[in-house]
Amino acid sequence: MAKVQKCLFVELEPWESERIQARQKDCETLLTYEDPLQEIDLTGEEAAGIILLSPFIHSRVDRAALEQLPDLKVISTRSTGYDHIDIEACRERSVTVCNVPGYGANTVAEHTFALLLALTRRVHKAYTQTVRGKFTIEGLRGIDLRNRTLGVVGTGAIGTHVIRIALGFQMPVLAYDVYPVQQMADALGFRYVDLDTLFREADIISLHAPHNDATHHMVDAEAIAKMKTGAIIINTARGGLISTEDLVEALRSGRLGGAGLDVLEDEQVIMEEGEMLSRRYDERALQTLVQNTILLRMENVIITPHIAFNSEEALDKILQTTVDNIGAFLAGRPQNVVAGPGEETRKA
Repeated sequence: MAKVQKCLFVELEPWESERIQARQKDCETLLTYEDPLQEIDLTGEEAAGIILLSPFIHSRVDRAALEQLPDLKVISTRSTGYDHIDIEACRERSVTVCNVPGYGANTVAEHTFALLLALTRRVHKAYTQTVRGKFTIEGLRGIDLRNRTLGVVGTGAIGTHVIRIALGFQMPVLAYDVYPVQQMADALGFRYVDLDTLFREADIISLHAPHNDATHHMVDAEAIAKMKTGAIIINTARGGLISTEDLVEALRSGRLGGAGLDVLEDEQVIMEEGEMLSRRYDERALQTLVQNTILLRMENVIITPHIAFNSEEALDKILQTTVDNIGAFLAGRPQNVVAGPGEETRKA
């Protein structure tokens, strides 16, 4: 098997670079960067010969990026989602796109419940009060999850694991999916319903859908108006599933009782203050940034910095699957392909 001339890995932490170096055997030249692709200034000479690109979720692989990598043949993203990649542009340039499916269904599902339990038992507020020396239970009364109806939007691997955990808490579960699996519902003991019914009847709504044109802002003012007063929303999927403006208003008014968010709309613009001041953003991104800042300061909101995937086991599987994807592509048997030359995009 001939080795690839150059492989470009971006958004790698130092320990990840070490593991990639030790495990991969197919790259003669391995370029690794900690920054996202759009922050790396590759010269024409450096970019020439790069056959493989491995990004993570904060790298925008758009037409402009592809033009800077004229020899690119395969993109192996170290994520399940691939909405950060322009699939159509890749197909036009005969670039194969692979992902890492199912690397941490339990990992993300467990974080979903970490957010939910923190919200419903006021853990974040209790911690803050306690470290400040305030030992009181005032304002810290929680609610039980038992007998609260959970609505799960998206019953892929992650959503299904969320359902399994919820049933352990003795929560009735409603679910919505474009492609329902009735056998699974019968076996586990949950019920598929349409999205409107889920919004109306669920006490807690957990999002596990991909972000695309059909799902963009699926939770907006109209959807929120259908929900129970005081309903809780958990999002460990993609920030663009929720209209940030409408979420802020619903939380302010008390229409919603709380939100646990591991992802935010336009989260890529949230960074250190010094970096923000040195960059230019469009008006919409700046508006969303302000709204996200408001969310950060709300007592009935818990935000984590896109870490639902971030367990030792899941990260190791991501790296190993990426290495395997490279080897399979070079062997002429590409695996985990979400889009390839002349193929239709696989559904996320």
